[in-house]
Amino acid sequence: VCVALHYCIGLGLALLLNQKLRGRTLYRLILVLPWAVPTFVTVFGWRFMLADGGVINTALDALHLPSPAWLEDTFWQRFAAIMVNTWCGVPFMMVSLLGGLQSIDASLYEAAEMDGASAWQRFRYVTLPGLRSVSSTVVLLGIIWTFNQFAVIFLLFGNTAPDAQILVTWAYYLGFGQQPRDFAQSAAYGILLLAILIVFTSFYRRWLNRNDQQLAI
Repeated sequence: VCVALHYCIGLGLALLLNQKLRGRTLYRLILVLPWAVPTFVTVFGWRFMLADGGVINTALDALHLPSPAWLEDTFWQRFAAIMVNTWCGVPFMMVSLLGGLQSIDASLYEAAEMDGASAWQRFRYVTLPGLRSVSSTVVLLGIIWTFNQFAVIFLLFGNTAPDAQILVTWAYYLGFGQQPRDFAQSAAYGILLLAILIVFTSFYRRWLNRNDQQLAI
């Protein structure tokens, strides 16, 4: 879910910033800031905003809307983790995809427009194929980083949210967050995590290569 949101929102912002807009450089700077700020600063900022008396719940109260227990309720914990992780990950996707967009030859768009292609057809048959190599790389990196996103889960919830834990935070809890410490099981989870990522990456690259060969035929 996080990687899909990273890619879709990042692609939308990249398409917007690729247009000739006044103040485009300023917009780029503002949108890159969440990525430039250290993750722990960003997560602590969100933790304060998502607290019971935080800015978000205060705004919801002012609008006479229910105030979720973002940091206590299991469902809203997952929602908050996805929201914060998306906030941290979108700028990287945006910058990478913007670079990919700017590398696409403008003559391809001109030729498609002269052939009567609509905006959607130009996006589907020119933009997406032109972003293929960049997209495959950033999606793989996004999956790996999200799979290992220790900072967001740990700094947002600590050890108080067992239902919101992921493998990397659970491995940390087993080794350092309980007494007696179970270093053996913690190390086993670390090896399992590495194995999952290696297997996934191998299948992912093989799938991409197979698709590239089919397109080349």
